Amino acid sequence: MPDQHEQFGRLRALHESDTAFVIPNAWDAGSARLLTSLGFGALATTSAGYAYSRGKRDGCGGLSRAEILGNAAEIVDATHLPVSADLEDGFGAAPETCAETIRLACATGLAGGSIEDATGDPDAPIYDFAQAVDRVAAAAETAAGLPFLLTARAENYLWDRPDLDDTIRRLQAFSEAGAQVLYAPGLPDLEAIRQLCRSVDKPVNVVMGLTGTQFTVADLSAAGVRRISVGGSFARAAMGALMRAAREVAENGTFTYAGDAIADAEAAQMMSRTRQTDRL
Repeated sequence: MPDQHEQFGRLRALHESDTAFVIPNAWDAGSARLLTSLGFGALATTSAGYAYSRGKRDGCGGLSRAEILGNAAEIVDATHLPVSADLEDGFGAAPETCAETIRLACATGLAGGSIEDATGDPDAPIYDFAQAVDRVAAAAETAAGLPFLLTARAENYLWDRPDLDDTIRRLQAFSEAGAQVLYAPGLPDLEAIRQLCRSVDKPVNVVMGLTGTQFTVADLSAAGVRRISVGGSFARAAMGALMRAAREVAENGTFTYAGDAIADAEAAQMMSRTRQTDRL
């Protein structure tokens, strides 16, 4: 198993390039092994993808911290790549809880993780500014003594608060509080992404695979983005393939879906390795 400090250094170095890299989101050990085989430089987890695999809804309270970290540990164990985890809201409102989440996450072997400013309360979906900053500061203080790359997320656009100025203000404050990567999911267009990237002093993550306009890696790289994740969209794509196959059988009584399935020998090769160490 690679040294955790080495993993942290590799993950941090990916953000220092002049171009964007893609960090795909695995939802279990099997998807982690598949993604590792394709030559990506790092992996992320997805709370949404994992929640769906457990028959649960995504969101604050859908999965416990123990469940999220247990899943992350299995993904870490399945790959030689550095892994950054979706740590949702830090699993509690208090800054001290966010700090403890970072400590526990690093103890699983993770090289990084994200804390968001969403509350899970539909009546007040975003933490007020001061509390949001305090939570990131506590997480950053803990991460500063560990081989752990902290990402801070501003969730306005996912909660019908399309306020770019406030989103930028929050990310600037999160950066000052010690976050090493900044992330605002759901930005509406490339100009908003450009403006955000110009307004902050840390690498910016953008998520693709959501509904709406689609941009290429080249588009996002030119806009100043340094990391591109896919959230739960790979997991949803897998669910879509399962749904199409099952509908074909249920409605038509045919099995042509098998032509698009991964070969059993290829799947067996991926899953038989103790740890993915190279590209197939």
